[in-house]
Amino acid sequence: MSNKCAIFDLDGVLVDTARYHYLAWKELAEKLGFEFTIEHNEMLKGVSRMTSLDILLEVGNLKDAFTEEEKVKMATEKNNRYVEYISNIDESEILDGALSLLQELKQKGIKVALGSASKNAQIILKNVGIEEYFDVIVDGNSVSKAKPDPEVFTLGAETLGISYDECVVFEDSQAGLEAAKIAGMLAIGVGQEKDLTNADVVYSTLKDFDIERYF
Repeated sequence: MSNKCAIFDLDGVLVDTARYHYLAWKELAEKLGFEFTIEHNEMLKGVSRMTSLDILLEVGNLKDAFTEEEKVKMATEKNNRYVEYISNIDESEILDGALSLLQELKQKGIKVALGSASKNAQIILKNVGIEEYFDVIVDGNSVSKAKPDPEVFTLGAETLGISYDECVVFEDSQAGLEAAKIAGMLAIGVGQEKDLTNADVVYSTLKDFDIERYF
């Protein structure tokens, strides 16, 4: 295959930190007086922090109840809680097959990039011990446009000097898969097919991924 770069989303693809996002959002919702379920949380996958807050407030019928200043304060409070959760994570949070895939890609000389909306990506990568496998890290601190805008993926490819059509993206969200396809990259869904209908192909975990087929 001619693919030269693997671009990974972080939460829910490489590490099991998505649940900590959910717990932090759930706590905020409870404080505001409504329930925020796992099903609701699916809508937040791959989108920015402030957009996630807007979705949460809409779930609670509070969309227009707060000023922008109040919303920034709430989003900051949620993030602080999330950072508390992830401050003690370790390699046990790495998802099945992720580490071995990163190692195989390195052995093959394939460039590896992170393309994540998370502003805490570097903390997570360092805490779980996989930072060394990435040639470039593009996260929420590097980009101004949220998925499905492809900026978080295209910036990684451009930094590495690799054309978009030589990149394979691994994502667990519809927004992320859409971003990959808009960029002309191969979109690999990680999760359940019913939730990832716009992927080119879906694998339930990275352990099932056939590296020889794509690289």
